[in-house]
Amino acid sequence: MSSVTRRLFLSGTAAGLGALSAFSLTGAAPAFAQQSAARRGGVLRISVDQAASVIHPLRTRVNPEYLVAELLYSGLTRLAAGMKVEPDLALSWSPDQTLTEWTFVLRQGLTFHDGSPCTAADVVATFTAILDPKTASPGRTNVGPIKEVTAKDERTVLFRLTSPYADLPVALAYTNARIVPAKVIETDLDSLSRSAVGTGPFKLVSFEPDRKIVVERNPAYYDPARPYLDRVEVLVYPDRTAEASALISGDIDLMLGTAPGEYQRLEKSSGVKALRVPSGQFLNVNMGCDQKPFSDPRVRKALALSVDREAMVGFVAGGYGTPGNDTPISPAYRFHREQPLRKADLAQAKKLLAEAGYPNGVDLTMIASDKPGTRTELAVAIREMAKPAGFRIQVQTMPHATYLDQVWKKGNFYVGFYNMQATADAVFSLLYTSDAAWNETRWNNKDFDALVAEARAKTDESERAALYAKAQQLMHDEVPSVIPVFFDLLAARRDYVEGYDLHPRGSVFRLDFVSLGAAAPPSRIDKRG
Repeated sequence: MSSVTRRLFLSGTAAGLGALSAFSLTGAAPAFAQQSAARRGGVLRISVDQAASVIHPLRTRVNPEYLVAELLYSGLTRLAAGMKVEPDLALSWSPDQTLTEWTFVLRQGLTFHDGSPCTAADVVATFTAILDPKTASPGRTNVGPIKEVTAKDERTVLFRLTSPYADLPVALAYTNARIVPAKVIETDLDSLSRSAVGTGPFKLVSFEPDRKIVVERNPAYYDPARPYLDRVEVLVYPDRTAEASALISGDIDLMLGTAPGEYQRLEKSSGVKALRVPSGQFLNVNMGCDQKPFSDPRVRKALALSVDREAMVGFVAGGYGTPGNDTPISPAYRFHREQPLRKADLAQAKKLLAEAGYPNGVDLTMIASDKPGTRTELAVAIREMAKPAGFRIQVQTMPHATYLDQVWKKGNFYVGFYNMQATADAVFSLLYTSDAAWNETRWNNKDFDALVAEARAKTDESERAALYAKAQQLMHDEVPSVIPVFFDLLAARRDYVEGYDLHPRGSVFRLDFVSLGAAAPPSRIDKRG
């Protein structure tokens, strides 16, 4: 092994280069956690606040869909706590000296839910499908700069990249990078919108996206001890208050997420454990940088200078968050650059708006989905904060399904909502580079693209930090979107639910490690073995 590659393995920590951890060097996966302590069996009922309408693992878009896909499918890698990457279907991996070729070795004896073997050919077919624009997978530009994927033998996969990329093992843990059978891809890939054929810890029993999704334990899962549960029921509760009441009464066992007001109620409830973790989850106000008035950066900066960020944390996050500074890299990220928080300056905002050709102000319509409700709260807060600077904003709230169909990636002025990503490169490449999968702002800044591209190819930590700092500064200066607040993640569980911790990524759940304790009610444990 070259000295460069060896340094990569030995210096890697959480996220990014943490992909290159000790087990990769030895080729041995870490021991499965909690096997001896966890109780087997039982039924877990988990609530979500919106339908999991898309069951196709390569096309999922929102947290309930990510949850279901994670239950049914596996990736090559997965994220553990602290954004560290760990083996999933891949037992080990290693790069060449240039970081442009990566070799992944699969576990032995992998099978899909239908009993067919899962081999390197399925991995190749899956990533070929992900990279095909016709598949319309969000993973296409989020799994790394992949040029070609080939099978060296039944268990060995070679990734050839278009450029060096230190974060590939982390990128392959992306939510849409779930391995599916080559035969399904070749015959009817769209059938995965109606059925599920994965290698995940659970198998699909029933799928009613607006009401209830049921999965049961996969007896052929690669770890014979997991999952610990016999069955998971995902229940849709569009009303947050009703959802919290269901947890308090014991009708459900685990809430995927909750709002600050309900969180305070849950904290005081007997038999309930409230959960909280700092995150990089954020709301952003996306502005179409290719259309007036937002094609002028002075207008964008004027809006940014209208926002009181400390007040926004209290108003929108209920105090459970931190102020944002118009970049998506929160303090929870490894390469966060600390800089003075942008303060509201209405006089300067008004001046910039006038310089941009709007001395009498500007009329705008800001669109917000109704899921989560904080989108509308943010829009209303910005409407009021920006009014004295000359922004006359009408807020239009619409159903989330309509928003996804008509506004998302198409609109000129709307409120977005995103989970924390595994690395700085991942969030930049998802949303803000010119070739981003979800290039909502159409900022298309070549200098920014170049900084991100250079940083992903570096192995030296200080060099990467300097490049990401420049990228964050450029975004802060040009404001393709206003990012005023980061949210702590809030959820809750019954106190007999064991092995579940909130993951800061927001779209990682690890329910195969969850079990029910001895105090679980009989209705949940009657199937326990």
